[in-house]
Amino acid sequence: MKHLITLENMSVEWWERLYKRCRDIIANPSDYAHEMDGRVMASLFYEPSSRTSFSFQAAMMRLGGKVMGFSDPNTSSAAKGETLADTIRVFTTFSDVAVIRASVAGTAEEVARWSHCPIINAGDGGHTHPTQTLADLTTISMYRGKIGGIHIGLCGDLRNGRTVHSLIHALSKFPDIKFTMISPAGLALPSESETYLRSRGIEYGISESLEDVLPELDILYMTRVQKERFADRAEFERYKGVYLLTKDKLALARKDALIMHPLPRADEISPDVDSDPRAVYFDQVFYGMYIRMSLLIELLTPEF
Repeated sequence: MKHLITLENMSVEWWERLYKRCRDIIANPSDYAHEMDGRVMASLFYEPSSRTSFSFQAAMMRLGGKVMGFSDPNTSSAAKGETLADTIRVFTTFSDVAVIRASVAGTAEEVARWSHCPIINAGDGGHTHPTQTLADLTTISMYRGKIGGIHIGLCGDLRNGRTVHSLIHALSKFPDIKFTMISPAGLALPSESETYLRSRGIEYGISESLEDVLPELDILYMTRVQKERFADRAEFERYKGVYLLTKDKLALARKDALIMHPLPRADEISPDVDSDPRAVYFDQVFYGMYIRMSLLIELLTPEF
């Protein structure tokens, strides 16, 4: 049984197959309209979501499948005290694939042991968010034609940003990748991520100034400060709004740079940036649905 828990073991060959199918789905959607006929996806979201949840639902339905589940655990038997293990055993009995989001790191890996069907990690705490990274890789590939040979700046809450952690693991598989980590010291990348980069010989730098490094970047990947990950509200208030990308600051960026964001945004990208052709964060949403369609086929079609 195949699951998607992290992208640590992702191969470039696997990605290329997934991306090739994604492009074909975009070009020929009617050819895939019945790919998941008779299939059921369980959508189990223990943490709030809009884009990821609806993207997966739309992906499954556009392939001809059906969706069941919950977006609020208080509407499920979890509110009566049912354990996560029991919920997974029950829902995956009804389903062909299950998508789960949880607030505790490592949850997706744990539930895969109890599941009767493939599990897709839709975000587990501040750990990883592999399908957002697949959307990011798709967007980069669509705009640049390839993924290798880029200098990417990761800006904001690198400590808690699960999209950042997944993106580092995935991009490290490709040639000639350089990272610059842009954050205050208190929101710096976890030490295990830095250890991972060093172990693979990946070049990276650290800066607290967005303006200083912006002219050097091929891609700027903005992230919000993760309010829900702070136990201390005062600490969140101290970091809130530490970075703000405006149209004026964007004048420092390269003409062919890409401005990305996993969304939702808070106050880190001004709305006046949205009209700039380099701002591709809403395209990430568009491509996210199609790469998730490709992923569902990958996990549920025996020949793959």
